[in-house]
Amino acid sequence: MHDTIRAVRAWEILSGVGRPTVEVEVTTAHGCRGTASVPAGTSTGAHEAKALYDGGTRYRGYGVRKAVENVHRIIAPAVCGMDVRAQEGIDQILIDLDGTPLKERLGANALLAVSLAVAQAGAQAAGLPLYRYLGGLTATRLPIPLATVLAGGHHSPSDLPFEDYLISVRGFVSFGDAVEALSAIHGALGDRLRKRFGIVPDVGGAYAPPLASTEEAFDTILEAVAQAGCAGKISLGLDVVGSDLYDRQAGAYRVGGKHLSPDEFIAHFVALTEQYPLDIIEDPFDEDDFALHAALTARLPAKRIVGDDLFATSVQRLARGIAERAGNSLLLKVNQAGTLTEAIRAGQLARDSGYGTIVSLRSGDTDDSFIADLAVGLGAEQIKLGGPVRGERNAKYNRLLVIEQDLGTGAGFAGRLGRVPAQARS
Repeated sequence: MHDTIRAVRAWEILSGVGRPTVEVEVTTAHGCRGTASVPAGTSTGAHEAKALYDGGTRYRGYGVRKAVENVHRIIAPAVCGMDVRAQEGIDQILIDLDGTPLKERLGANALLAVSLAVAQAGAQAAGLPLYRYLGGLTATRLPIPLATVLAGGHHSPSDLPFEDYLISVRGFVSFGDAVEALSAIHGALGDRLRKRFGIVPDVGGAYAPPLASTEEAFDTILEAVAQAGCAGKISLGLDVVGSDLYDRQAGAYRVGGKHLSPDEFIAHFVALTEQYPLDIIEDPFDEDDFALHAALTARLPAKRIVGDDLFATSVQRLARGIAERAGNSLLLKVNQAGTLTEAIRAGQLARDSGYGTIVSLRSGDTDDSFIADLAVGLGAEQIKLGGPVRGERNAKYNRLLVIEQDLGTGAGFAGRLGRVPAQARS
């Protein structure tokens, strides 16, 4: 049924960290309605699409009234009257209206909110759940939860050198079982840390204890895993954010009070994989150093070397990584791309090139659950949502639990990380 966009409205809301962001409602001539809000990252790469903020003193400069005005004044007149299911055409109009490589003129927060709301309304117009609208009949697989449980790096009061210490909850037969195990592990870890340190700071739902080394962090996590009865059913991950550690003047990486040469840093990661069930290493080096990412991928071909800031959910940067064999997995964040179509194309390129895909939320996320449906629609191996303890995270976990129930006996679970089933390739 042909259904055209009748109205596009936008307003300013607060994200889970209290920073303003944009929410958009799209309505159609036949009464379909789609609403979407967009996240923002605390740790952002140089190559991702840029949100537009107002500056000044209001909300410490992070107000989004200019982005909201751009939706009303520029975007809405351009897309009203279009078929709501013409996602690619609408997204191309958004890209053309902005006209800058990183969407700085109108703001990626304005463009993406419209793009996602259009998809929500399009799914309703098609009479389909969002994951089916995005992925078709093969969208039946639930992703493996990947959760930050300890926080380090620049945004944490702990002394841990890397930004995120993660667990991949993959040794289970269903998504629901994996979420139950994740909750048990998170609780056991909190109990152990409080018993040892007393009050432990929290960073975005992850604990930030006074631990000083990655080895101590991993030992503590694995003790909690065993306590929760999940030994042998999880693997470990790191989000290094290598750009934050790179000393350009010295040509070395600052880790634990030492400067490590690139070769020494590679050796450090290799040693960690030999000592621990470490399967995922995200952004280990500077975001523009494709050669070092390729070198680590060659040393650890069976591990997931994940590009977040490296690829920035950009087809162009991902294509370069594929050509240079830099990394073997994409961390997909829709707001890095700025439109849904661009994010999906990056995911499809990763899939078609044998790269893994991990759909991820942002630290400044909202209770919008869109990426849960996107992960299923893309057949992503994993979804990175953080610990199951905050509303904006649990909105995604809960949506995936509902999708699993909706699929019933037809629901699959991603299983061993990195293996892409035939239905995801078709």
